[in-house]
Amino acid sequence: MLHITKPLAFIDLETTGVNIGSDRIVEIAIIKILPDGSKSIKRKIINPEMAIPKASTDVHGITDEMVKDAPTFAQVARELKQMLDGCDLAGYNSNRFDIPLLVEEFLRADVDFDMKGRRMVDVQNVFHKMEQRTLSAAYKFYCNKTLEGAHSAEADASATHEVLLAQLEKYPELGNTIESINKTIGEEVIVDFARRFVMDNGVEVFNFGKYKGKSVAEVLKAEPQYYDWMMRGDFPQHTKQKLTEIFTRTKLKKV
Repeated sequence: MLHITKPLAFIDLETTGVNIGSDRIVEIAIIKILPDGSKSIKRKIINPEMAIPKASTDVHGITDEMVKDAPTFAQVARELKQMLDGCDLAGYNSNRFDIPLLVEEFLRADVDFDMKGRRMVDVQNVFHKMEQRTLSAAYKFYCNKTLEGAHSAEADASATHEVLLAQLEKYPELGNTIESINKTIGEEVIVDFARRFVMDNGVEVFNFGKYKGKSVAEVLKAEPQYYDWMMRGDFPQHTKQKLTEIFTRTKLKKV
């Protein structure tokens, strides 16, 4: 049994594609588990305000016709934020995709979705650490069930919840808290969700380009025009937000 001290929201997104900076949500499902074990579910079809590529429709089955009268993300952003307030976050490949893209959508909608104090557990990380498989295979392996309706956001989020509960039973060494799970599998320290920056000995360093491995603060101090270049570039909003935080911190240290 999973022991939690605050609500845990399992999130799954269906999207127009896999580019965190430019693609959009077309469906979101949130399954919110409370410490007493009760749960609530919210599912929304979203108008992404862009054409849905055929390749994406082939995966999740959502067409332009299906979303044309649906609300935009900006129209439901505050409702979604309210459901997620005070929650830790979970999902399948959520640390690398669902949560970063969701944060981008909140930023574009100018809704403050604060990640500070939120813990994240990525069920894919547990699975890959233990078994190396896909969600459908994980569901079969851990729950001995066939995942019906795969790539439906609600079905995937629900299956992810079941898989985590089954993982806790199979691997007692994981414990039954978010802290114990992340301690066992290793909790990733994230600077920006696109991973343009990573931590190295407690310092943010570039993870791309000519300054890869160099301290972000030191580069910005020596070459402040690099900040301007990145802010004009095709980088995700969350990357730019973190860059600005580092840049501002660097400028304050000069004073």
